[in-house]
Amino acid sequence: MIPFIDLQAQRARLGQPLEDAILKVVRSGAYIMGPEIAELERQLGVFGQAPHVLSCGSGTEALVLPLMAWGIGPGDAVFCPSFSFAATAEVMPLVGASPVFVDIDPDTYNLDPISLEAAIVAVKAAGQLTPRAVIAVDLFGGPADYPAIAAVCARHGLKLISDSAQGFGCTLDGKHPIHWADVTTTSFFPAKPLGCYGDGGAVLSKDARFHDLLVSLRVHGQAVTSDIEGKTFDHDPKYLNVRIGMNARMDTLQAAVLLEKLKIFEDEIAARNAVADRYAAGLSDLVKTPTVLKGGVSVWAQYTIELANLPGRGGRDDLAPQLREQGIPTAVYYPIPIHQQGVYSVYPTAPGGLPVTDAKAGQVISLPMHPYLTTDHQDQIIAAIRAFVQTNGPAAS
Repeated sequence: MIPFIDLQAQRARLGQPLEDAILKVVRSGAYIMGPEIAELERQLGVFGQAPHVLSCGSGTEALVLPLMAWGIGPGDAVFCPSFSFAATAEVMPLVGASPVFVDIDPDTYNLDPISLEAAIVAVKAAGQLTPRAVIAVDLFGGPADYPAIAAVCARHGLKLISDSAQGFGCTLDGKHPIHWADVTTTSFFPAKPLGCYGDGGAVLSKDARFHDLLVSLRVHGQAVTSDIEGKTFDHDPKYLNVRIGMNARMDTLQAAVLLEKLKIFEDEIAARNAVADRYAAGLSDLVKTPTVLKGGVSVWAQYTIELANLPGRGGRDDLAPQLREQGIPTAVYYPIPIHQQGVYSVYPTAPGGLPVTDAKAGQVISLPMHPYLTTDHQDQIIAAIRAFVQTNGPAAS
């Protein structure tokens, strides 16, 4: 099988320095909040153009922490796309708030500013929920339309989170999402473009007081600098808990891995874009290939094409098994939009529903994508797809 994501090729490239970094942590005994954590946060801030970075235990925790810091809870509405992984919407019920599902742009798959505006107006008119925030997702690695989304948020006084779990490193006109968003969150799950060897996440922010609050919430609501100024204690302030928090710390081992991976991350982003360009050159005349906003740079967490399931013709659901027989893996992100799943179906959607989201779920299919995909393997993938489409007729959506 051709690897869908080739983490072993990356590990081989990183070589002995990666293993030395891991062994250094093992020998140090500083397994939680060791010195690599602070260094990782510093380097992530430099790379991601953010003055403050908080590492945490997962991308889900990275989304929960800002909601907690803003006091978002029961009776509040947070707007997000349904065409995303469940964690994007899951964090609202975790703090007692309600997700409101918004449709997506048909080309970028990211949050549609027009649908967002309509959803906010409808929620305000209904009067049952208080709009508080928006979560925009950099789906498949490409930046959302942050100038337009930020303008909507400004008009309605809403906070903006950039959920960059799949898109950390993406830019728009040379700027990272934090330029427009109040916070950017990311995941370091191993399959992400910048992934560790376990779970991990981070929150990038611009306000020192807000970051201080996140530091407290990350470790059980412990007292931080702003809580103890002018006060004297006979014990370690970390045992003074001044708010309800959680355990959201990242393991030092994961920070050590990420520090090594950061050294090659920009090179890997360039390699991912070269792979994406080759796919587009080989497939765009037969199927719908991905679109990145003008001025945008994607990190290509996935490369997703579209084939409609047309009666009497081969479509997405027929392509996958035929590729698998040829040793080519595929994946569908996401076959069931969040708002269609039972536990989330009770939450509101934008006026008129989510027709684009509903349609795309039946058409998208993702191909092998990673910086180490060889041209021979990619030629094999392209040839197999072209043969399928040409045999079965024009199935492009």
